[in-house]
Amino acid sequence: MRIVAGNLKGSSLYEVQNKITRPLKDLVKESIFNLLIHSKKISFQLEGSNILDLYAGTGSFGLECLSRKAKNVFFIENEKTAFKTLEKNIDKLKLKSEAKIFFQDVFSFVKNNKKLKFNLIFCDAPFKDKSMEKLIELIFNNNSLDQNGVIILHRKKSDVNNFPNYFKVIDERMYGASKIIFGIF
Repeated sequence: MRIVAGNLKGSSLYEVQNKITRPLKDLVKESIFNLLIHSKKISFQLEGSNILDLYAGTGSFGLECLSRKAKNVFFIENEKTAFKTLEKNIDKLKLKSEAKIFFQDVFSFVKNNKKLKFNLIFCDAPFKDKSMEKLIELIFNNNSLDQNGVIILHRKKSDVNNFPNYFKVIDERMYGASKIIFGIF
């Protein structure tokens, strides 16, 4: 695992040594950023943005955002081994001032931080997690996503989602066993 682009391009990341955390593959991460930057369907400016990385794991996605000049990233993770690896990656890349890390459940974080607004929310929940619709509802009700913000979900390709009607899927891509969903409110 590595940083794909930006001022930290090529930096390697520590990986979690457990069977619970599923790393975001570099190819999928690179594809997500290509779509964010070049897609005509998605209107998003990464530079200077505030990012929320839910189920952050090693921090691969959020660290990539910081490498590409996001203003700051809030990393939320509640698995101990992944959290310790996330801390090591932030230390290694010297990003403590831009990275805000929370050892907390994602629902608790969103509920307790109603004043925070994000330009991009990345949600890479475990594939067996079936609470995406509830999480989207909470994000919507708390007004956590900026008016022009984007939500990206990393889900299992075979998942059938029943998103609320205010969540508009603007793009969906398949990569191996994964699907990436880009949505707006």
